[in-house]
Amino acid sequence: MTEVWRALGLPGLIDVHTHFLPPSVQAKVWAYFDDAGANYGVDWPVRYRGTVPERVAQLRALGVRAFTSLVYAHKPGMAVWLNDWAAGFAADTPDCLRSATFFPEPGAHNYVRAAVEGGARVFKAHVQVGGYDPLDPLLDPVWGVLADARVPVVIHCGSGPMPGRHTGPGPVGAVLARHPSLRLVIAHLGLPEYHEHLDLADRYPGVYLDTTMVGTDFTEKLAPLPADVGPRLAGHADRILLGSDFPSIPYPYGHQLDALVRLGLGDDWLRRVLWANGAELFGMGPA
Repeated sequence: MTEVWRALGLPGLIDVHTHFLPPSVQAKVWAYFDDAGANYGVDWPVRYRGTVPERVAQLRALGVRAFTSLVYAHKPGMAVWLNDWAAGFAADTPDCLRSATFFPEPGAHNYVRAAVEGGARVFKAHVQVGGYDPLDPLLDPVWGVLADARVPVVIHCGSGPMPGRHTGPGPVGAVLARHPSLRLVIAHLGLPEYHEHLDLADRYPGVYLDTTMVGTDFTEKLAPLPADVGPRLAGHADRILLGSDFPSIPYPYGHQLDALVRLGLGDDWLRRVLWANGAELFGMGPA
């Protein structure tokens, strides 16, 4: 796996979709995956279940030079606490891009603005877990703040692994129609609605997609990539970003890179996905 980025002449990897959560939240997330047979109908053995320092060290050893903590709120009153925790984590972990989140609640635009002004470089929105409508009027000023600030939002809006009340390309497409300059990173390439979310990238230059779990043996059994999606991924070579979902993945980290290699889209595409696109999005400079 290390040979992939080294062979491409890269200094390492930029992973836009990793999670570091407060211990109590992380324990609940892992408990959910431990019961994945009941929740998803498949086993989901979490691969990287060490302590926070151990997990940070593992990412660094894998060659990940920049990553995210991607906290996400699923109820009112949670986001500010998560944002404060993530700010502290990023302060102690210089290679972590400071992350933040929000929820549709009164005052959300105020704490989002405060997070942006405090140095947040990426936000996470989880439409499926949060169970909220991204078109909620309480979020309209939030999207406006983020569009004006040009801060990316990694958004889980696809209907996999299970559909939610507001998942799918329709709601997020309506948000983009209102705020066309938003920088949205569609998590998991929008699985299983791959083509429909790529359509959004066709229409909006600020739409990116991350590779989280896409093309892996695990995901191919649940939401296989369409055979005709390759040319579209090649056509958006400048807006596909490496994502992994570390640490809660049911296979070794390197399998994600292997899955991208076997797409057969070439070395230049891989260089953009594994490093250059993330470096440009977050102002990190060229390799």
